[in-house]
Amino acid sequence: MTLTDILNAFVLLCNYIILPSLTYGSQLALGALGITLIYGVLRFSNLGHGETMSFGTTITILITWLFQSINFSVYPMPTALIALPFSIAVTVTIVLLTDRLIYRHYRKEKADSLVFMIASIGVMFILNGIIRFIIGPSDRRFDDGERFLMTAREFKAWSGLDEGLAIKSTQCITIITAVASMIIFFLFLKKTRLGKSMRAFADNDELSLLSGINPSQVVRLTWVFSATLAVVAGTLYGLDKGFKPFVFLQLLLPLFSAAILGGLGSPIGAVVGAFIIAFSEIAVTFAYKKFLFYLMPRDWEIDGMFQFLPTDYKFAVSFMILVLVLLVRPTGIFSGTKSE
Repeated sequence: MTLTDILNAFVLLCNYIILPSLTYGSQLALGALGITLIYGVLRFSNLGHGETMSFGTTITILITWLFQSINFSVYPMPTALIALPFSIAVTVTIVLLTDRLIYRHYRKEKADSLVFMIASIGVMFILNGIIRFIIGPSDRRFDDGERFLMTAREFKAWSGLDEGLAIKSTQCITIITAVASMIIFFLFLKKTRLGKSMRAFADNDELSLLSGINPSQVVRLTWVFSATLAVVAGTLYGLDKGFKPFVFLQLLLPLFSAAILGGLGSPIGAVVGAFIIAFSEIAVTFAYKKFLFYLMPRDWEIDGMFQFLPTDYKFAVSFMILVLVLLVRPTGIFSGTKSE
């Protein structure tokens, strides 16, 4: 084993585990933040969050297609990023309308959180039907602009290694956008009066009313932030992997696994949990045969792919982690810190 072999093995991990996990984890983190925000402030698990992501992405695609039809773009940036503010505005409007028509009634009745969760399932099915009616059940791709910042061939020519590192523009856009969004979100919670009101309401809603906090304003702000994070997460996921109307329903499992692993109600926990889930899913389903080939003596024969689980079972990893967390530490890693 030489230094070149070690570098080749490291580049292989970067290409197939580290970069994809950072990208996927960033997307999950934004989605899980929306889930934990709703739970922390409004006290229920919003099972319609995945379809909110899907709906927001659908609107982004439609506006992107509109801009592309009139040749409106800013190369090398994907047109979807230009469409993103408009889709956020539409989705926030729909979410606030849904809250006014459905959830507000149950808040007035002081309904149990289980009732809210059942209502969110109804919202999920309605949104799913609307999405399928608008854009259809087929897979859609809407990415444009520069596809790669560095291709595998360019990296091989530059480094002289056998393994090539391909860096997609969508990976960099996802990571940068997610980091910027999370910084803005945490600064808002920590530094602004409205953010402190949300934290106080999440800690103790009755005591916060005595402090003069407007609950209606907190509720609206919670839905606005949750919907915004959902649209950004869904759009970034669609840019990176393509838009599949049903995949966001499947994403509910890793999203809730991330939120529960980190501690439902804890924004920091949602981010940490998201990256743990992302790295676990990709690392467990990666075939390590070539990686071991670089690190083992050449005269050793490697039989099999050295893959713990097939790629099709990626979501099973989230399920196993969720079960383990519920058995060992149901309150999550950051239990008791939901207002952070």
